Amino acid sequence: MPARVEVSDVFRRQLAGYGLTTAEILYGMPDHTRLLQTYIWQDYDVAPEFPVLRKFLDFWQKSLDGPLFSVRIGHDRLIRPAEVRFRGTELLLH
Repeated sequence: MPARVEVSDVFRRQLAGYGLTTAEILYGMPDHTRLLQTYIWQDYDVAPEFPVLRKFLDFWQKSLDGPLFSVRIGHDRLIRPAEVRFRGTELLLH
């Protein structure tokens, strides 16, 4: 019997349509709002709705003092349907 291989949560999310999303967030410093600082956020999310990023930005606006100035988003699906190939092993998804 072949060894059972566990599939990571990140891989499952990619198969479900999630892609790597990077957001460059410019925000005003709390004490000096005219000075901008950059924060880089990265997680797996679904384009074009970006629910994970929206949840993070909602948290930012409710909990942090630095006002948001702009958000620039980069997104790419790392696994596309044509790129999934089986290499002599069996993949079981529940």
